[in-house]
Amino acid sequence: MAKIKNETIRVIPLGGVSEIGKAMYVVEIDDDIFVVDSGLMFPEDEMLGIDYVIPDMSYLVENKDRVKGIFLTHGHEDAIGSVAYLLSKVNAPVYGSRLTIALAKEHLKANPAPHQVKFFEVTNKSRMNFKTTYVTFFHTTHSIPDSLGVVFHTSEGAIVHTGEFKFDQSAKGKYRPDIAKMAALGDEGVFILMSDSTEAEKEGYTLSENVVKTRLEKTFHKAEGRILVALYASNFIRIQQVFDQAIASGRKVAIVGRSLETIFEVGMRLGYLEIDSEKIIPVNKMSDYEDNEIVAIITGNQGEPLEGLEKIIRKHHRDLRIKQNDTVLITFTPSPSMEVQMADTMNELSKLGAKVFSADKKVHVSGHGSQEDLKLMLNLMQPKYFIPIQGEYRMLITHSKLAQDVGLQKSQIFIADKGDIVEYKNGKMRMAGRVTAGNVLIDGIGVGDVGNIVLRDRKLLSQDGIFIVVVTINRKLKKIASGPEILSRGFVYVRESEELMDESAKLVRGVVEKYVTKGSYEWTSIKQEIRDTLNGYLYQKTKRRPMIIPIIMEY
Repeated sequence: MAKIKNETIRVIPLGGVSEIGKAMYVVEIDDDIFVVDSGLMFPEDEMLGIDYVIPDMSYLVENKDRVKGIFLTHGHEDAIGSVAYLLSKVNAPVYGSRLTIALAKEHLKANPAPHQVKFFEVTNKSRMNFKTTYVTFFHTTHSIPDSLGVVFHTSEGAIVHTGEFKFDQSAKGKYRPDIAKMAALGDEGVFILMSDSTEAEKEGYTLSENVVKTRLEKTFHKAEGRILVALYASNFIRIQQVFDQAIASGRKVAIVGRSLETIFEVGMRLGYLEIDSEKIIPVNKMSDYEDNEIVAIITGNQGEPLEGLEKIIRKHHRDLRIKQNDTVLITFTPSPSMEVQMADTMNELSKLGAKVFSADKKVHVSGHGSQEDLKLMLNLMQPKYFIPIQGEYRMLITHSKLAQDVGLQKSQIFIADKGDIVEYKNGKMRMAGRVTAGNVLIDGIGVGDVGNIVLRDRKLLSQDGIFIVVVTINRKLKKIASGPEILSRGFVYVRESEELMDESAKLVRGVVEKYVTKGSYEWTSIKQEIRDTLNGYLYQKTKRRPMIIPIIMEY
């Protein structure tokens, strides 16, 4: 335990709860703030044109002088994807395993911080000392090596953040979990446990990675044509398994996706991927080999694989097309918001003649613990208080019920939404208000400049199109000089809607003439009345509400 008596302890999720991805958790111990993870989330269907989503970091920016450290549990995008944005606003040291730190540094190459960032590589034997606490770590099993749980030692006991984990009895090397250390923490006394809830609804234990290895062996042996493997770029264990099977079946490997190329470079340089570089070929050289000699590993923007597959299906990729007799392995589980998109992608692949295998064919298992894994973690830690994290709300609820199954009372469990403050003070744990939290949308180089109003407009444009009215006014003569000219995009086909266009033009002319004859008028008033008049008329005639944009010029 910490040497000093801690007066106030707070846990505040800024992301990662009531959603999949975008992990960011604040642990406050007296006046010191510690941040666990800084991730991103891929956009939901209604977020039209958005590249990805990061947490609202306003609370950390407002209290940046109190932030003592940023702790990264592992190297997936949902844990490190927004660290460059955080470091652009907050100057604090970053702690993580060797691989995690290397991947975080890659993010900063694209978005450098305005100050020198201090990185500290830690292991399961490291101890980092601070004024109000000291921090230790333990290894967990996940789909990327060097994954860590983070432990803040306080006078009340340990605050444990599990990171993302499962228990795989066949895990070896840098994937092996520190079960003995977890049990020791429980014996010493865990004050608050924050535990991964992603697969809380799935019964039993998560399947071992050996199941995937066996399935891949069979699939590679039977495949007659090319094998295309779609995966998240940072799924190291799947990359290694695919490469091993490619070598065993005498195939060359093409890497499709810039983020995947970065992962290969980092993983091979640091020794986390055991790969013969001579077996890797450029994508544009695939045609030099027979189809049964090729494996292509595919991902997309920010390491998201569906985008990579869709680009190939739509024939937007310069060097790769789907062929008859291709075998496509989808070795990832889509988030709930992407399930429809996943089904559509699989249908399109099948139409093009490919054989498609997904997680239900055992070519992928989750990197997250199922119900029995979660119960094991709870029993090892024996926490005084429990906060389920990393999952949609129903998953957090299910995880809380599992905690009750192993002996915790409802009064010991706190289900927090983004921005909720779980506070321990004067011997009592309670919900103590909220801080600013939510989504910041990234679109191109814009950070947060696309909000709900812009998304609403994009949705309107995608549904009912746009209706543009152009009028030129001669202010001196108080009359319309030209127009109204009407342009329609995505609303109606103009050549087949002449009556609608003519009547719309008459209505606009009537509105404009009413104002210009007065001699004194405001453009905003004219524009608003044009919108109101056309909106009612067009809805009456078409039952659609296009975006109406009046453009008024004068001379």
